[in-house]
Amino acid sequence: MIWDWHFAGKILPDLLRGLVVTIEATLLGYVVALVLGLVWAILRRSPSRVVNQTVRWVVEFIRSTPLLVQLFFLFFALPSTGVQFSALVTGIIGLGLHYSSYTSEVYRAGIADVPVGQWEATTALNLPRRRVWFGVILPQAVRKVIPTLANYLIAMFKDSPLLLAITVPEMLHSAYDVGARSLRFLEPMTIVGVLFVIVSVLSSLLLRRLEFRYGNN
Repeated sequence: MIWDWHFAGKILPDLLRGLVVTIEATLLGYVVALVLGLVWAILRRSPSRVVNQTVRWVVEFIRSTPLLVQLFFLFFALPSTGVQFSALVTGIIGLGLHYSSYTSEVYRAGIADVPVGQWEATTALNLPRRRVWFGVILPQAVRKVIPTLANYLIAMFKDSPLLLAITVPEMLHSAYDVGARSLRFLEPMTIVGVLFVIVSVLSSLLLRRLEFRYGNN
């Protein structure tokens, strides 16, 4: 099969629309992962053994289960309980939930790296718990782990093609539809690969800047 530039140009708008959906799902899923991961990390430091151990096993379960299985459960099994979301929202939740188990460990490492003296100072000043976390500990902890957290954004973007399995109209889904209609897969799949490389490389360049800025702080 010979590469057809005319056909490639004709299908490019469809693939770019799929790219927009892919980026949307990735960014929103990343926000979910950052917020939920922080919740997991804070709860893991709860003085209640029941709370911290429950959260620990929940996080381990999420991390040990394949993302595809989680997406299938959310999209096909969860509706039987009366809870149902659109394919895109399900994909965002699935990506965010899965990666929250990784970001939580990153946060935990950053929190553990905060000097003991900082904790002792907050105790000596009798600061309220909210002030301790959001005014003292987290600003120091998060700053140190920004480059590592950014790595998971790129990883999530690379895992986004799995959303094809639950009918999210992301980039690979668009390419497959184009190929199925035209019986030409060379151009759509190649373009998808190139677009993934372009976005990943640009993201990597941004990550290097973050590492240079925050890595040694």
